[in-house]
Amino acid sequence: MRSIVAMVVAVGFFALMDSVLKTLSAHYPATQVAALRGWTALPLVLGYLAWRRSWARVWRVRWPLHAARGVLAVVMLTSFTWGLQSLPLANAYTLFFVAPLLITLLAIPILGERVRRAHLAAIVAGLVGVVIALRPAPGAFLGWAGLAVLLSAACYAASAVLGRLACRTDAPDSLVWWSMVALAAGGTALAWPHWQPVRAEHAPWLLALAATGFVAQIAITEAFRHGQASAVAPFEYTALVWGVALDVALWGVWPDAPTLLGAAVVIGAGLYLLRHERLHARRDLHTGTPHP
Repeated sequence: MRSIVAMVVAVGFFALMDSVLKTLSAHYPATQVAALRGWTALPLVLGYLAWRRSWARVWRVRWPLHAARGVLAVVMLTSFTWGLQSLPLANAYTLFFVAPLLITLLAIPILGERVRRAHLAAIVAGLVGVVIALRPAPGAFLGWAGLAVLLSAACYAASAVLGRLACRTDAPDSLVWWSMVALAAGGTALAWPHWQPVRAEHAPWLLALAATGFVAQIAITEAFRHGQASAVAPFEYTALVWGVALDVALWGVWPDAPTLLGAAVVIGAGLYLLRHERLHARRDLHTGTPHP
């Protein structure tokens, strides 16, 4: 339950962050906006580390895992941005939502998790709901752009699983810190040829970008730290609910029937998995069986 709540909170703040990114992207290149997310978050993360007095733990890490996650973050940013040059956003999101399924599949060999059929059923049902809601155009998944977005989803899934693996020995704070460092440095390297001066009037948006990204990063790290990856991953589909709410609140765009139907499938899959996990936890508590 703790992991599920953390994931829902993380997805909600990521959705808020995406709204800020959408606003800033009208004034700056996409890669620069991504780099600004990293740079603006670093002071908050530094303050967070000082408050927790965990700065020393940040340096006692398994460097190969963090280096791999840093590379994955840069590749994810590059490939997703490149894919969006040719793909509509809806199609790119549809492709990217294969990430929870990839997380479940990667959790088996890397984390040694036992994936229940209920987990797989919930993930597949959630994916079907997303496809219904976004109703991608035929043939939109073909070509290099579609492959680039799939690569981005694969990098995200691998980074999430490696983060869970790193949490077995490293402090969660180290994952947040080094992820932000990699995003800031990598995003800057990508954006440098087209870097635009940052305007003073955009300071409130940059503060919002820092706050939402920081909270989301902390929450998603906690989600994968305490929960089984295959059980937590399906709740990333709640991004659809957050997206609909923000569209209505900020831009006055109401969802149509296919979007509502897809949302119903996604929510139903999440509620089914939540009930399944609670029943198994209650049963294991009574029988003394360790809950995998």
